[in-house]
Order: sequence, then C-alpha cells, then structure tokens
Amino acid sequence: MPLAPTTRRRLTLAARIVVSAAMLGFLLTKIETRGARVLPEWTTSTALWLAGAMVLTLVSIVLSALRWQTVLVAIGQPARLRRLLSHYLAGQFVANVLPTTIGGDVLRVSRLARDNGHMPDSFASVVLERLTGWLVLPLITFVGLLVNPPLRDLGRATQVAFSLACGTLVGLVLLLLAVAAKRWGEVDATKGWKRFLAAVSLGLNRLRANPRHAASVVAVGFAYQLVLVAAAVMAARALGIPDAGPTALLAFFPAVAIAQVMPISISGLGVREGLFALFLTPLGVATAQAVALGILLYLLNLIVSLLGAPAFAVGGRRRLPPEPDPLDPPTSVPAA
Repeated sequence: MPLAPTTRRRLTLAARIVVSAAMLGFLLTKIETRGARVLPEWTTSTALWLAGAMVLTLVSIVLSALRWQTVLVAIGQPARLRRLLSHYLAGQFVANVLPTTIGGDVLRVSRLARDNGHMPDSFASVVLERLTGWLVLPLITFVGLLVNPPLRDLGRATQVAFSLACGTLVGLVLLLLAVAAKRWGEVDATKGWKRFLAAVSLGLNRLRANPRHAASVVAVGFAYQLVLVAAAVMAARALGIPDAGPTALLAFFPAVAIAQVMPISISGLGVREGLFALFLTPLGVATAQAVALGILLYLLNLIVSLLGAPAFAVGGRRRLPPEPDPLDPPTSVPAA
C-alpha cells in the first residue's frame, strides 16, 4: 500500500535529519585541531567582521525579496516590496527554523496567491526567482576562476567547483529545451514536475514580452549572490581565515550554494561544511576552520530567519490592495 503524502513527507524529513547528523558527525571525526585555532580571540575586529557578515546576510534577504518583486513586475503581477519581504521572511523562518514538512517556497506561493488571487502567476514567480540562480551562480564561479588563475590548479577542488557550475548550466539548458518542446498546459491543472515545467513555460512567455525586465531580474540576481559572497568573506575574516579571500570565495561559494539546496539534508547541513573543507583546505585552511565557516554561515542565516517569526504568525492574512507607496519602485510594466 502506498504511503499517504503526509507520512511520506514526514519520513523524508526524518531521513534528511539523519543524513545531516551523519555528515556532520563524519566531518567532526576528521577534524584535527592540533596546531590550528578553530575560533579566533574575541577582539573589536572580530566583532566588526561578524557584524558586517550579519548585516550583509540581512541585506541579502531584502535583495531576495527585490528579485522576487522584479520577477513579478516582469510577468505583469506587481506587488509591494514590503509585503514580499514579509512573505520571504516567513518562508525563511519555516525553511530554517521550524521542523516542518512545508517548505518556505510553498508558504510564499500560498500567501502571495491569497494577496493577488493568481495562483499560477504566484507559483511561476517563485519558480523563476529560484531559476535565476541556475544562471548566475555558475557564471560567478567562472569569473572567480578567471580572475585568480591559481584556483584552476587545485585538483579535486577545482574539478568539483567547475563540474557543479557546468552541470547547473547544462541542467538549465535542458530545462529550457524541455519547456520549449511541448505545451505543458495550465499550472493549476498539472501536478509534480509537470506543474513545475508549466510554471517555467508561463513565466518565460511573460518574460519574452518584457526583455528589459528579464535583464533586471538577472541583474538583481547577481547583486543578491555577490552580497552573499561578501558576507562569506566577512565571516571568514571573523574566524581568522585570511586564505578564504574574495576571489577564492567568488569561485567556490557559488558551488557550495548550488550543492546545499539539494534535498538531502536539513538546510544544507553537512553538505555545506564538507564542501568548504574540500574547497578551502588546498588553500591552506584547516579542516576545522572550513567546517566552522560553514556552521557560522548557517547560524547567521538562522538568526536572520528568526526575524520571520512575526511575519509567519500574522503575515498570512489577506489584505486589500494598498495605496501606492512612494518608497517602492514603480509597479507598472512599461512597454518593452
């Protein structure tokens, strides 16, 4: 007898928790701390680097909401940035804090659909927003490898980063080809991966009618990912890891970001730390410090996600269309 969807989701969640614990446990057994200082002395400099990493992590959430808004404007469903930021924070809280089987993106789609009454467009906007990373992250890795030639000769670390970047771009191309190959129907009328492809098809058709807005979506996507790289650089400085410099993290952080979203662990725990160890140890970074960097970035994201608790508690109420906000960018879609 097939398992009920709720039971299957709970078993999947339990399996991901076990995988996360197993990977972290394995990494901890491989850490050799003799001669390596895992945590730096607490100084004013350490506090400032840590505060900078925290601020940039928060800025990245705002840029995520802005990227989402840019997608919505491009597909003809403009929304206020403040409302989208509330939904995004609520989604982060669900995804990173609550032990639930409901994903943060599912929450964002449902709440936006309650706001605008357009489930297909709401679903498509979240799908397209996520897909920008499939283009932006590999390109950032290529730039990092290009501007710092020694990073191309780190053996397995270089091979894994390059392979993840190329594999992501290939996946994006195959997805676009699959979408172009046939008509996938209405978003609301399909399920599973067919619904995903239908949402991509709907969103791309809208973007083709507004190429300038499509370029804006990509530009905001780059800004978002580069801020995350800068946050990682500051976190590395806070831990006293000077070898994890801007160009190194420019090349390797996107590969970590690509891999950690794979649904095999909770919030990327274990995957992120293992990849940081793989990428940074050839640069002279101790395994313990590389793992500490991954954990610190997770904790920064977790702390920022806690800001979504109020939005999760009260942000699901449907609101009437608000008056125009002079602080928001224009919500009308100009002619292409």
